[in-house]
Amino acid sequence: MIKRTLFFGNPAYLSTKHQQLVIHFPEEDKEEATIPIEDLGYVVLEHPQITITNGLLMRLVQNKTAVVTCDSQHLPSGFLQPLVGHTEQSERMRHQLGASEPLKKQLWQQTVIAKIANQADHLLTRGKNALKLKRWAKEVKTADHSNHEALAAAYYFQHLFSEIEGFSRNQKGVPPNNLLNYGYAILRAVTARALVSSGLLPSVGIFHHNKYNAFCLADDVMEPYRPFVDAIVYEIVETACPIAELSRALKTELLLIPAMDVVIDGKQSPLMNAMSRTTNSLYECFQGSRRKILYPEFD
Repeated sequence: MIKRTLFFGNPAYLSTKHQQLVIHFPEEDKEEATIPIEDLGYVVLEHPQITITNGLLMRLVQNKTAVVTCDSQHLPSGFLQPLVGHTEQSERMRHQLGASEPLKKQLWQQTVIAKIANQADHLLTRGKNALKLKRWAKEVKTADHSNHEALAAAYYFQHLFSEIEGFSRNQKGVPPNNLLNYGYAILRAVTARALVSSGLLPSVGIFHHNKYNAFCLADDVMEPYRPFVDAIVYEIVETACPIAELSRALKTELLLIPAMDVVIDGKQSPLMNAMSRTTNSLYECFQGSRRKILYPEFD
């Protein structure tokens, strides 16, 4: 089932009644609205004048709905997740924490290969040269000691947005960096939600290990999914619409990321469902019943 994403960019009072999310708007001309909580996958809270009851938060967490809060720059900055995301959570975490270094190095190698391959295929769909990326994907060794991931990223973005003067991938760089930042933040929330639902700790990564980062594993697993976000951003840029500011229309496009179709294991699937398959396959690698993470292929 495809879960819905709700975005609140105006003042609102959010509560719950009869397993429904109840939305009350301060404006007199807007009627109260209700939405079944079981249908929700993501709730994005952007406006500072949003009030949400603890009862609703409790029901959203029980439904494994990701509640995402935004900062003063309108970028996602916080993520509410359940303390218990899986019935076998303690056992699954033990497998994760007990994973050997050789295994984690192999898993990161697989992740980098999948990311570079998807970047290459994305460039090819745009009629751009991807021969170097195709070659680098075959040269990635265990733990990616040669740092092909960074080399490929630099080449990829240089060629993907080559028509935009002064563009380089930088969080504070020129547009469409702002669109990429927002899209990746949504993708990160999707990944963290899937990891928690699979009984894994998003903070314990296979490669990323910054002690100030609470989502190291999410940052690892989302890497091969980034080109799907890039594809949406590229198509927005191609429309020649204004992108200097993150308008509501642009956010609406980017909030479709969880529901966009990807191909995984030869079948089409919504990205949020594919991510759940990826995180469950990762657990199976930690457990020892599987040797390879299942990632989508850019088609």
